[in-house]
Amino acid sequence: MHQALKEKLALYQQQVERSIEQLLPAASTRPQRLHTAMRYSMEAGGKRIRPVLVILASELFPARADPLAAAVAIECLHTYTLIHDDLPSIDNSELRRGRPACHTQFDEATALLAGDSLLTYAFQLLTRHYAQQPGLAISLIDDLATAAGSERLIGGQMEDIDHEGRAIDAPSLRYIHEHKTGALLTAALKMGLRFCEPDQTQLKHIGTVGYHLGLTFQIVDDILDATSNTTALGKPVGNDHAADKSTYVALHGIHGASLEANKHTTAALESAAALGGNNTFLLDLISELEHRIH
Repeated sequence: MHQALKEKLALYQQQVERSIEQLLPAASTRPQRLHTAMRYSMEAGGKRIRPVLVILASELFPARADPLAAAVAIECLHTYTLIHDDLPSIDNSELRRGRPACHTQFDEATALLAGDSLLTYAFQLLTRHYAQQPGLAISLIDDLATAAGSERLIGGQMEDIDHEGRAIDAPSLRYIHEHKTGALLTAALKMGLRFCEPDQTQLKHIGTVGYHLGLTFQIVDDILDATSNTTALGKPVGNDHAADKSTYVALHGIHGASLEANKHTTAALESAAALGGNNTFLLDLISELEHRIH
């Protein structure tokens, strides 16, 4: 990662961290165990890719409101999915972002409720902070709710579970990752662009960026799970293989998966270039997300 990109990404991440600290209920809020667990999972760090995408998309053109509450909202929703994914009934993972998963640090019931609470709080943030701009608020809520629902993110998770231990074809694998991972990355970009009052052509371009970026992101995750180590990733590696999960590596091998990542990166870059605006950082970030594997 070149220095200018690294510095700008760190600046966005700092904005997100400050906003999480300011906008989440205090850990001392009753019931304290629940709110402590919510903050524990939200404050665990990570790359903050989804909230960063909200902010940078809002800066592609002049914005009409502050996107930080929307950025925190999408991170709340993303974190709820991580808490629930780690549960014994789904991925049974004891480590997340370099420290014990929520259910390991607290207990399974608290983790389940902390995830539920973060999901709900995401929409509270959108209604509270954009009430004076109802058109914007409705669009943001619709983008996030649609991406997170049974036909997108949760549907992708369900199909992923259903395919464990079974042979899978390329279209089914793409469906899982387009929905499980791509839907929320696309929503982040669309939500950010909403602050710029986009036209339908711009929304189409950003949607295409999100689609291909989401697939790249998941393919790279699959490769890293197969090739990296726990210290580098901050979560267990080899879980996909151990659970006989459907991955690009399992279907295409390391080399084939790398070629797929490159293909989707190229398509994302083309759409981001066509979108125009202040897109230099977006273009750099798209390239960087693929190069995590190199």
